Amino acid sequence: MNTETKTDRPLKILVVDDEAPARRRLRDLLDDCKQALPLTVVGEVENGREALHWAQISEVDLLLTDIQMPDMNGIELAQHLLRMKQPPRVIFVTAFNEYAVRAFELNAVDYLMKPVRIDRLLIALRKVPALEPISETQLAELSTGARRFLPVVGRTRIELVPIDEVIYFKAELKYVTIKTREREFILEESLIKLEQEFAPDFVRIHRSYLVAKRAIKSLMRIVADKHGADAADADGDHEDEGWKVELQDVPELLPVSRRQRGALQTMLKNVK
Repeated sequence: MNTETKTDRPLKILVVDDEAPARRRLRDLLDDCKQALPLTVVGEVENGREALHWAQISEVDLLLTDIQMPDMNGIELAQHLLRMKQPPRVIFVTAFNEYAVRAFELNAVDYLMKPVRIDRLLIALRKVPALEPISETQLAELSTGARRFLPVVGRTRIELVPIDEVIYFKAELKYVTIKTREREFILEESLIKLEQEFAPDFVRIHRSYLVAKRAIKSLMRIVADKHGADAADADGDHEDEGWKVELQDVPELLPVSRRQRGALQTMLKNVK
């Protein structure tokens, strides 16, 4: 959002909610607010993915977004918006209980409780010009689970990669390569962070590889050349050259480190 915007410039608002009656009520309230504050509703969408797309192709100052939505919820939407060069401001509209609302207050995140009242809505809208973007730390405190999409920043816009399509992550210098069945993407996040977030569904097989459990076909022992020797990484994580992971849908064989092989074998036995 342009911080130099004049006060008489209409505030451009996008309404995000998966329920049509909720969107309609919020639009009606915003129409009533026009008597006290210059604003315009630029559109309305029913989930986070549509909202992110809209925010990147249109000028949007503020998103009024529900939290509990299918496909992508409001918290994850706000996380992806932060990847934009000039992210719009976000105000959450929620029906959460008192305990959850306390989390918003502790993290200084602006919110509106359903059913929204016009006086509270006006107070929130008037604060928008001075409102700072929500930080990653604040959103991490509010998040209740792993993301369903990963943001890949391209030349002109953010592309979302569904986590369900990821076969493996590979650490390379200062970035991570995402491998899907058809493509590769560059992600500016650490492998350690991804491992922590997606631990139930992904397994570390090597210092450089984090693999989707569903994508593992088998653990194969490869007969090494008698003159071959085990390679060692700088941190002492020796690569077990006799063992590789065979994957579904891709022809690659990925290396398995000695320290990870035992846990991987146990996991595969339990699956069977």
